[in-house]
Amino acid sequence: MHVLVAGAHGQVGQHVTSILAESDHDVRGMIRSEDQIEAIEELGAEPVVADLTEEVSHAVEGCDAVVFAAGSGGDAVWDVDRDGAITLMEAAEDQGVERFVMLSSISADTPEEAPEALRDYLNAKAEADERLRESDLTYTIVRPGELTNENGTGRIRTSTELERTDGDVPREDVAQTLVTALTAERTKGRTFEVLSGDDTIEAALEDPLES
Repeated sequence: MHVLVAGAHGQVGQHVTSILAESDHDVRGMIRSEDQIEAIEELGAEPVVADLTEEVSHAVEGCDAVVFAAGSGGDAVWDVDRDGAITLMEAAEDQGVERFVMLSSISADTPEEAPEALRDYLNAKAEADERLRESDLTYTIVRPGELTNENGTGRIRTSTELERTDGDVPREDVAQTLVTALTAERTKGRTFEVLSGDDTIEAALEDPLES
């Protein structure tokens, strides 16, 4: 499978890119700046420069799947987290890409319950997620809790609605979840939340609606 990683130079994106580069998949790392090319090559991926706020069709050309791990970092959330994601979805549809795995956020369905500083971000994520569900793409939407830089444990818990939404999960584990979801049949057409837990990632994704 030829996979495009959007946001390949981001903290989660670098993990995703590295994991894919060590797999049987071919990986293309989408970045905003030519200054990031060397870093993506060092991760083992083919770099492609494309800005989510502009034309991105060339980035998805020839790809079978997209992992959207890009993020605004709190700036221009509507331009990147919503409109940029939708731009990439539409390009993927036009190019005949089949698979699209989205990195979203826990509480995207209930932004009104989040701290005010996060509400625009969560609303933008929610609208992007909804557009993905309405698309022709075979989607998976992964909504992790607070991201940490702790070493990954390879163990998570998943559900459509976790009882506790204030937990956390290492970025490395989120990245492995995104990569594993690419080929996990039971994740197709599903939206689920992720926190650190006791199940292996593979086991947790066997049926994320019931784990």
